[in-house]
Amino acid sequence: MVLPCTLAAAFVWQSFNRLITLAPSDLLIIAIYFVVVLGIGVYLRRYANTSNDFFMAGREMSAWVAGLSFLSANLGAIELMGWAASTYQYGILAAHFYWIAAFPSMVFLGLVMMPFYYLSKTHSVPGYLQLRYGEAAHALSGISFAFMTILMSGINMYAMALVMKVVLGWNIHFSIWVSSITVAVYVALGGLYSAIFNEVLQFFLIWVGALIIPVLGMIEVGGWNGLTARIHERMHSGDYVHLWSTLGSSSTNPMGIHWTGIVFGLGGAIACGYWTTDFLVVQRAMAAKDLRSAQLAPIIAAYFKMVVPLIVILPGLLGLAVLPFKLVPESAMQPGLHSYNEVLPLMLARYAGPGMLGLGITALIAGFMSGMAGNVSAFATVWTYDIYQPYIKKGMSDAHYVRVGRWCSILGVILSIGTAYFVTHFNSIMDYMQALLGFFICPLFGTVIVGMVWKRATTKGGFWGLLAGTCSSVVMYTAVKVHPAWLRYVALSSDAKDMGENLYRALWSLIICIATTIVVSLFTKPKTEEELSGLTWGATMFPKDEHLPFWKGPLFWGAGVGIFFGILQWIFW
Repeated sequence: MVLPCTLAAAFVWQSFNRLITLAPSDLLIIAIYFVVVLGIGVYLRRYANTSNDFFMAGREMSAWVAGLSFLSANLGAIELMGWAASTYQYGILAAHFYWIAAFPSMVFLGLVMMPFYYLSKTHSVPGYLQLRYGEAAHALSGISFAFMTILMSGINMYAMALVMKVVLGWNIHFSIWVSSITVAVYVALGGLYSAIFNEVLQFFLIWVGALIIPVLGMIEVGGWNGLTARIHERMHSGDYVHLWSTLGSSSTNPMGIHWTGIVFGLGGAIACGYWTTDFLVVQRAMAAKDLRSAQLAPIIAAYFKMVVPLIVILPGLLGLAVLPFKLVPESAMQPGLHSYNEVLPLMLARYAGPGMLGLGITALIAGFMSGMAGNVSAFATVWTYDIYQPYIKKGMSDAHYVRVGRWCSILGVILSIGTAYFVTHFNSIMDYMQALLGFFICPLFGTVIVGMVWKRATTKGGFWGLLAGTCSSVVMYTAVKVHPAWLRYVALSSDAKDMGENLYRALWSLIICIATTIVVSLFTKPKTEEELSGLTWGATMFPKDEHLPFWKGPLFWGAGVGIFFGILQWIFW
């Protein structure tokens, strides 16, 4: 079977080369985009002179601007290419990362956790831990988050290089440096101001350009019924088109996972961890002009998040249905073959002609820059406020810390280039990303949420809980790599694929973190209620908008998300 697949791949690759020769209109669209992005950075530099402006956009963003930026910071190359690849690998089960994971967690952030982030006036999630738990937890979370952010940013580097390789035939190193320099310039100039306004622009570009594939693809296959029929005909094992009906056993679905892993590992650990404590996205909501806008930002983003599967999940399913050759894991790549990670650019090359191709490529570039800019701005903020200022150089001028933030943006880009090559050791981009979230974000979520809801949580409890959760996740990951048979203990099944293992490992690390925090806290001294004001339930008075109509409040719009949540689960059961 390998030889026919290889010949087919070579034939189609030659066809793509002829098909995707860039027309002048394509080049013009791409050039205009780069000029506009850099122009925004230069223009907004005048508004980023203080640390509050550079790192928090002056806290002047409306709920809609903050909400669109909140979503766009996530809607990067990782999202576009990673979930398309995971859908090709695992089928529609990848949609669970939206419909049971993302927007319930976003509503939870807005209604439950955002009041504490915003009222404490912290600049970052590690900054909240400093106020709630003290210096030890603050330092540990700041260092681990900065490390994770650089590793995440490397994924965007690698994803963009794949786009340029598959779609344009550019040298992989050249494409990395061109895009990276652009991001470094506009983030270093305008800080979070520049990142947010470019993210809003990129949000619309991504949608206009990325809709090419699902619209033309669904026309080709004859709608949803035609799509499912083709997938059933070509995939002889596993059900790739149902969300829940195959999750009664780990042996009946492509991910090799039981429904408990989806509900608790994904919905309870990874999703809540990412959407509520990853400063890459939370920073955007913190930049809102008031508490109501900060709460509404992730809820507004949740409504748009519901339909993102149109541009990331559908292309992966269409790849299963129409590509004339099989894609392979990144670790199994050989000359003439294509990996799961390349499914989105391959589908773009299949459907886009002159003009449309330029728009589609611009959408992917926008996605890359959006994701990378988010990581770089988050890295600069956490490094400056949570590592450099408290532990390296205290008491310097505000202008000094702004300069450090600008140079950190450039340093973050350089470090990201180095981490891009780690991705090649994983089967797909999303397997890599979920592994990182299990290491760093899920334990962080456990520490934060316990601190917010339980006044008895102590300084030592927070530190040891965070450390135990992080170390246990790394130990479990290493144990399975050294002894693959131990997969059955971590993922509760020897049938689990990489993603299934990631979800269960994240769940165990969260449980270990919470349990350690509680046990240590019971034997150590807590803070007084006065010290916890604004940081935890039971010790905080929340401002009320007494004259605000009910339908304008976060709770009303959060309930609307819940209704759509139920409808989508029923339709795709």
